[in-house]
Amino acid sequence: MSVHPIAVELDAWIDPSLAFAQWAGRHDHCFWLDGEATESGGWSWVGVGTPADPEIVTATPIGARTASPDTWPAGRFRGGWVGWLGYEMGAAAAGAPVHPDAAEAPSALWLRASQWYAFDHAQRRAFFVEHDDTGSRPDTFGPPLSAEEAHPRPSSRPASAVARHNADEYAALIERCRAHIREGDAYQLCLTTRFTVAGPPVDPLAVYLRLRAGSPAPFGALIRSGDVALLSASPERFLDVDGSRVRTSPIKGTRGRSPRPAEDAALAAELLGDEKERAENLMIVDLMRNDLSRVCEPGSIAVEELFAVHSYRQVHQLVSTVSGTLRPGIRVSDLLAATFPAGSMTGAPKLSAMTILHRLEGAPRGVFSGCLGWIGDDGGLDLAMIIRSIVAHPDGAYVGAGGGITWRSVPAAEVAEVALKARGPLAALGAALPEGW
Repeated sequence: MSVHPIAVELDAWIDPSLAFAQWAGRHDHCFWLDGEATESGGWSWVGVGTPADPEIVTATPIGARTASPDTWPAGRFRGGWVGWLGYEMGAAAAGAPVHPDAAEAPSALWLRASQWYAFDHAQRRAFFVEHDDTGSRPDTFGPPLSAEEAHPRPSSRPASAVARHNADEYAALIERCRAHIREGDAYQLCLTTRFTVAGPPVDPLAVYLRLRAGSPAPFGALIRSGDVALLSASPERFLDVDGSRVRTSPIKGTRGRSPRPAEDAALAAELLGDEKERAENLMIVDLMRNDLSRVCEPGSIAVEELFAVHSYRQVHQLVSTVSGTLRPGIRVSDLLAATFPAGSMTGAPKLSAMTILHRLEGAPRGVFSGCLGWIGDDGGLDLAMIIRSIVAHPDGAYVGAGGGITWRSVPAAEVAEVALKARGPLAALGAALPEGW
C-alpha cells in the first residue's frame, strides 16, 4: 500500500468552514486545523481520518529532511496524524503524581489523516490531498454558509458555568502557591481551575464557529472523534519541528484589550514593562532552554525572541521563542519526554511544581493544558498548547483556565486574569462565568 499523498489544486477557492460543514464534519472522525488567524495568513487543513494507536504515533522519528515547497505545494502538513495529548498522561510520564483522569474525553487521541483539503490563506489557493489508495474527493459543494450558519447564535444553555473553585477559593490557593514559593519549593506555579457546562451534547461546529468569531487565534482547531470534540482558540505554540530545528514559544503575561487605541497601547506597554510578568516569562524561557537541551545538539539552543508582545482580539500576550537543533535519531516520544507537559503550564522547577499543583488543584486537568496539532510522516510536527479551548463530550463541556503565580502575584489580579481567559470559550458555549468570577 502506498503512503505517498497526492495533492491536486482546486480550480477555485472554497472556505474551510464549508469544507468542514458539508464534507469532513459528516464523518465520525474529522479535523479542522485552522490557521487563518496567523499573522502571515497561515494554512488550514480540513480532513478525515481513522483513530490511531498513540504509541505508534509517538514512535515517529522527527527532524528528518522534509520535502521542499517546490515538490510539495500544499503546506507543511504532508500526511501523518492529527490529534491531542492530555495533561495527566504527560505529568505521569514525567514522574509527577496525577489524579485519575475523568472519562469525559480520552487523554490521548490521534487520527491518521486519509484525505484532507489544504488552504493557503495568503495566496487564496486550495488543494485536495489523499493517499492514492483512497476514494475520490467530493465533486461539488453547496452554497456558502449563510450569515446565521457562519455566526450561529448560542443555543439555550445554562445561565452560568459551574466552577471547580469559586473565586475566593482560587485566591486562597494563590496564597498557598506564594507560601510554597517563599519556602523555596518552586519559583513559579501555573495554577489552574475548571468551568463546567452541563447539559445535552453541544454542536461542535456551531460552537467552534462562535469561538473563532469571538476569539480568533493562530492555533484554532476543531478535532472530533465520535461524540467527543476539542475546540481550540489557542494563541500558544508548544513545539514546532521543521527540518532539524525545533522551536517553542511560551506565553507568560496577559492583558486585556481596549477599543480605545491610546488605552490599548498603554495596556501593551504596561504588560511589556511589568517586572512580575517579565520574571515569570524569563523563568519559563530558562526552563524550556533546559528541556530542549536534553534532545538538541550542544551549543545549539538560542533565544530567538524575548518579551515580545503579541496582540489578539481579546488579549495582549508576552511571548518568547526558544529554539535548538535536534540530535539525530530523536523520536516524538523523546521530545515529549524532555518537554511535556509544557513549562508554561506547570511552573519551575517542573517536577516540584507539578507535585505541588497536584495537591492544590485537587482534581484532573484532563485534555486542558495538554497539546494538540499534527505530527508528520516526514519528520515535522506543529503542536499548540490546549488553552482557551473547549472539551465537548456527551454530558456537556468544560473549559480550563489558569495563570502563572510568582511571589509578586496579587490574588485579585490573578483571579481577574483567569476570568478573562475563560470568558471567550464560555461565551461560545452560551454560558457565563459563575457569580464572583
